[in-house]
Amino acid sequence: MTESEIRLDEGWKERLKPEFESRYMEDLRGFLRTELKSGKTIFPKGSEYFRALDLTPLENVRVVILGQDPYHGLGQAHGLCFSVQPGVRTPPSLVNIYKELQADVGFQPVKHGFLEHWAKQGVLLLNSVLTVQQAQAASHRGKGWEQFTDAVIRVVNEECEHVVFILWGAYAQKKASFVDTSKHLVLKAPHPSPLSAHNGFFGCRHFSKANQFLLEKGLEPIDWQLPEDPKQE
Repeated sequence: MTESEIRLDEGWKERLKPEFESRYMEDLRGFLRTELKSGKTIFPKGSEYFRALDLTPLENVRVVILGQDPYHGLGQAHGLCFSVQPGVRTPPSLVNIYKELQADVGFQPVKHGFLEHWAKQGVLLLNSVLTVQQAQAASHRGKGWEQFTDAVIRVVNEECEHVVFILWGAYAQKKASFVDTSKHLVLKAPHPSPLSAHNGFFGCRHFSKANQFLLEKGLEPIDWQLPEDPKQE
């Protein structure tokens, strides 16, 4: 994960240069190299560690959705929180997100969980931790990624105007607790996991509220409807 190997929008790369040159990032690189040399499988693949930032340049960010860790199943993770690659079964939390979208904005259900259509419109689908070992949930927590993604949120908070932060669950709400609510909209609800979705995620109407805020600020709303065929992206 040298700077020349990082696939990342140039605006982000420049703004996050101090992070890439930091000691914690050097330690994180060392940890990942050791994991790979020992034969462990890491998701997503190296070229997709920063996929969320590459698809959503800093100047395009209109919405931030925060997740925790990448999916740890084979073929699932590709660098965007809640999203899975085409052909992979839609995870339960994303099924619940689709249900809320349908109730809120008339979303028509699709048979995939590929969310690049959102990312390309300015929805930053950011996990707190950007890698995971196969079949080992949360295995890369506490290795440095959290510090890096805190910096990403700080950059959006400071340099962007009128961004909607969609924070589902206590973890996301704590991580983005410093966001300036005088210029950004912060929406909070329980996590869409089947364990908590019925405690207030369903009915939160975050998608229509986000678009209403963007329209009020003279910005383009998000087209939340996904194409039926993910390959259309």
